[in-house]
Amino acid sequence: MEDFFRCKCPITSSLDIFGDKWTLVIVKQMLFEEKSTFKDFTESEEAIATNILSSRLKMLEKFGLIEKENHPNNKKTNIYTLTEKALSFTPILIELMIWSKENIQEFHPNLNIHPDLNRIKKNKENAASQIVKSYNQFKKSLFKN
Repeated sequence: MEDFFRCKCPITSSLDIFGDKWTLVIVKQMLFEEKSTFKDFTESEEAIATNILSSRLKMLEKFGLIEKENHPNNKKTNIYTLTEKALSFTPILIELMIWSKENIQEFHPNLNIHPDLNRIKKNKENAASQIVKSYNQFKKSLFKN
């Protein structure tokens, strides 16, 4: 896997995983939009191509950021879930939301701002914890029969 990375810089190496156009979108969809199947991702408004989606899901799985399991009621359907490693990225996603509101909204007035962003900004650590807790509850619900 070492040949996957361009250099030894920690920022560049992180960008080798998260820096393409789609990887963070997939993580965001899983964390905030409760998407968990290939079909869920393909039906999203971002319209990711299936070959790119497949490639990114494999890469995320290879780096231990997502897990793939068979759907309990349909063995032909895979369920993708975030791992604790991926969930540790939640504070960075929160910072990106805040940065977008403060720096992009003037250029993109129709930006979909999270309704609780002001509350989230006041206590980012607590917000991240609550987002992760909510995701983990959703994740458990996926495998209940």
